[in-house]
Parts: sequence; C-alpha cells; structure tokens
Amino acid sequence: MATTISGSVKRPEPQAVASAVEALAARFGNRLITSQAVREQHAHTTTWLPTQPPDAVVMAQETADIQDVVRICARHGVPVIAFGTGTSLEGQVNAPAGGVCIDLRDMNRILEVHAEDLDCVIQPGVTRKALNEHLRDQGLFFPIDPGADASLGGMTSTRASGTNAVRYGTMRENVLALKVVRGDGEIITTGTRAKKSAAGYDLTHLFVGAEGTLGIISELTIKLRGIPETIAAAACSFETVRGACQATILAIQTGIPLARIELLNAEQVRACNAYSKLTLPETPLLLLEFHGSEVEVAEQSKNFGEIAKECGGGDFTWTTRPEDRTKLWQARHDAYWSVKALRPGAGVVATDVCVPISRLADCVTETEEDLKRLNLLSPIVGHVGDGNFHCSLVCDVDNKDEMARGEEFMHRLVERAQAMGGTCTGEHGIGQGKQKYLKAELGVEAIDAMRALKQALDPQNIFNPGKIVPVG
Repeated sequence: MATTISGSVKRPEPQAVASAVEALAARFGNRLITSQAVREQHAHTTTWLPTQPPDAVVMAQETADIQDVVRICARHGVPVIAFGTGTSLEGQVNAPAGGVCIDLRDMNRILEVHAEDLDCVIQPGVTRKALNEHLRDQGLFFPIDPGADASLGGMTSTRASGTNAVRYGTMRENVLALKVVRGDGEIITTGTRAKKSAAGYDLTHLFVGAEGTLGIISELTIKLRGIPETIAAAACSFETVRGACQATILAIQTGIPLARIELLNAEQVRACNAYSKLTLPETPLLLLEFHGSEVEVAEQSKNFGEIAKECGGGDFTWTTRPEDRTKLWQARHDAYWSVKALRPGAGVVATDVCVPISRLADCVTETEEDLKRLNLLSPIVGHVGDGNFHCSLVCDVDNKDEMARGEEFMHRLVERAQAMGGTCTGEHGIGQGKQKYLKAELGVEAIDAMRALKQALDPQNIFNPGKIVPVG
C-alpha cells in the first residue's frame, strides 16, 4: 500500500518509482540524475522547512522533454515537480512523496522579442537578469524584480512581485499567455499576444500562482516596458515606522507615480549598514525610485520630499547616478544575507503578509511590539507601496523554546494581517508552509473549489502534490 505523507500526499510504490526511473533513463541517458547530492539540491533548503528530495532529477532542454517525463510518470503514478532556480520560500520545490524533479534551467532561450508590441516569448528557465541583459540594447526591460535572480517560469508559478510592483504590478498583470503541459503530456495554450481578450475562461491566470500543481509551464508570453529616460533613487529616514508608513500612504493617495518604495525598520537598517558597508541613519528608512522624464522625476521627488517632511522624515536626498542607485538597491536585495550575518549559525525564517495600505502602519507597529514581547529578532522590510512586508526571523533551530516563540510570532502575524482584511502571503505563496491559513482567509467553499480544479486538471495528483491545498 502507498504510504501517506503530509495528510493526503501518497508516496507511490517503490516498484512504480523504479519502473519510471528505468524508463526515464532509457529516454534521457545522463540527463537523468539520481545522486543524493543533486536530489537534495533540488529540494527545499532556504528556510525552516525540512528538505524532502525527489527520487530523480531530469534536466529538460525542450518542451518534448517535459511532455515525455509527464507521460512516463503519469503511466506509473509518480509525482512530477518543476524546478526553476529554487528560490521559493514556502517549500514549493519539496518532494514530500518523492517522484521526479524536472529541472528547467536549460530551457533558457528567448524565442521572440516584439519590441513594437512590448512583449516577448520565452522558455521558463530564462532568468529575469538574463532577460533584461538581452533587452537592454533595444531600450526595453521586464520590470518584475523579486530580488533573487529567479526564473520567469518560477516567478509565474508563484505569482511573484517585488520592489517594482507598486508601479508595474505583479506577474499576474504581466503574463499574456502560457503554454502548459497537462497531465497526459499534451499542451494547453492559454492565450495569445493580444493585450486583451474575452475569449473563454481566463486560463492564463489560472496557472499564474498555481505553483506547478495544475501543469508545467513550457513557454511564456510576457509584457515588456520601455527603459525610462530618467531613473532617480532616494533614501529618507524617519523617527518612527508609523511615520514612514504614513508617508507611503499619503504618497499613494496623492497619486505620486512611485516606481519603488521600500521600508526598512531600524533593525534592518543596522543589518544593511554592517553587511553592505553603508552609513545610513539607523532609524526606520524608506528607499524610493522614480521613473520618467527628467522633469517628471524632479517633480515626483519634490512632492514626496514635502510629504516626508510632514510625516517626520529627515533629509530627503535623491540621485540619478547609476552607481549610487545600484549600491542602494543592492543593499536592499542583500537584506536576507545581512540578517543571516547578524547571528552566524542561526537559521533565518522568511515570511510575509499583505494588508490594505490604510492598515499598514498599524500592522507593522503591532508586529514590532510582538517581537519585543517575545524577545525575538526579526528585521522588517516591505514593498510598502502595496501593503506587503516581510519578516526575517532569526532563530536557533535547535532551541525548542526559541522556535516555539518564533512559531507563535508567525501565527500571530498572519492572524493580525487577516483580521485587518489582508492575506497570509503577499508574494511568497502557500506551498507547504501556509496551507493551514487558507481556510480562515478564503473559507471552506473556496478551498473546495480549488480541490475541484485540481481534480479536474490533475486527476492522478501527480503535479507537485502536497502544495497549496491538500487533496482529500
């Protein structure tokens, strides 16, 4: 009998796995890898969730490879997990029931660029940095920036967003169409390059954020933007987190077209100063970026400076020098590593929530109070222009008392966000780590609808089982 893992996830019989691996070896040769080290590299290792490696890894190079892996695994009832760069944070690439991981890094071709239409067609293994390097000479860029150099297929599957979302939206708003391998190995085409369509169900956005549980993305059509004439970065310190949040709210409400606006609390600023060799005032800080013409950027900066002053902000300085902008934003992107350096040997548990922007100041302030009460260290950063913020909880994973306090903190953080009309995750996704919060957030009826979709599109439950909603 199959073994039940994580509630409803069933491990296939060893003979079924062996038969699937044998068939895959005949098809892929040395592109099928079963070594322990490689299998563990393709499981979840970035936060507190335990590593659950697959039974084998296949290095895919084209869509036909994905189709053949799915067909072989479906024949034997063996799970299939897609892998991009492994930067997801809620266990999305774990294999709780074993199975076969399809590594898509070699499917990294940019197939078409339509500069006149501001879109392109790519394979799922293309990373955002590689894409933007390719586009730069054409005066174009892809704006979604989650920090890590993630693959576009992975970013689509987790509905990623990041620092530019306040102006350019998330992956949901920037994917036009997908090609997806379904459970029988056939291809679903979800849309076209047209900027809008009323043709049938919106299948594209059904797969955006599905975390590989409904099918495997083999091709993407995504929107592009023109590189702005002028880009200015700015930093502004505040006396309190509430003041920084209030300045964010007022800037959004008054219509200043911010490209990025990021909050770092005092703890995070201290960490960034130490790690990135900066000399920022160690008080709550907003990092901003403005895009547009030279006149527009100057006007946006001036208007925000006036708002910041009203909210207790200090000196507001901005620069258009690329090297200065790069240094500032690199420090923001290195926030995780700066936190990890605060306490060598300890683990870092990354989590996020998102609330309506009017409740942002309350949520962040109450979260900081919780950290003090529980005697925990967790610097806070946030894409506060859309009400999303992240906590990087530093814990000794071998200290049961500290881990218990950490779990209490994370649970209270989610409950607080949901009570304020927000969500348990703004961009990290559900994966394994946040399944328990879906019922309170969406209700039993919504979860039943998700289960019905999963059953309809993946009746064998082979696509990334044990993620988002348990099938049971």
